[in-house]
Amino acid sequence: MTTAIIKPQWSPLTIGLMVLGFIVFWPLGLAVLGYILWGEKFGGTPEKAQAYWNKGKSWCSSTGRHGFKAHSTRSSGNAAFDEYRDEQLRRLEEERSRLDAEIDAFHEYMENLRKAKDREEFDRFMADRRGSRQGYGDNGNNGQNNGDNNGWGNNG
Repeated sequence: MTTAIIKPQWSPLTIGLMVLGFIVFWPLGLAVLGYILWGEKFGGTPEKAQAYWNKGKSWCSSTGRHGFKAHSTRSSGNAAFDEYRDEQLRRLEEERSRLDAEIDAFHEYMENLRKAKDREEFDRFMADRRGSRQGYGDNGNNGQNNGDNNGWGNNG
């Protein structure tokens, strides 16, 4: 038996309190709306409210990034099945870690390609810039300065 004065249901009283709550202070109206929508799930007792909160919290923590490890500790009651499940989850974790390593290697490869492309574009820019300047770096050798290009260009 619920002894609450205001029941968590849509009634003229709860709607009026919700509207008044939104007018006075919007979080108060939001709290009344939450009470109307989810008050029955709590059952009116602090123990039921805590149980509902813990259930939601455990669900959120069990759906992590990989999601496999959270379920591996529960027993199904069948030892053979539990062993099979643990083996399959271990295999999936190994596969995931292998794929993560491949992703990291690919990102490193792409970064090296970007750096090489940037270096090539910069060298081309410097070569064009040197070629477009008249009288700069041109001491009668037609753009050739015997391997000394003021520290720019290929480092090899």
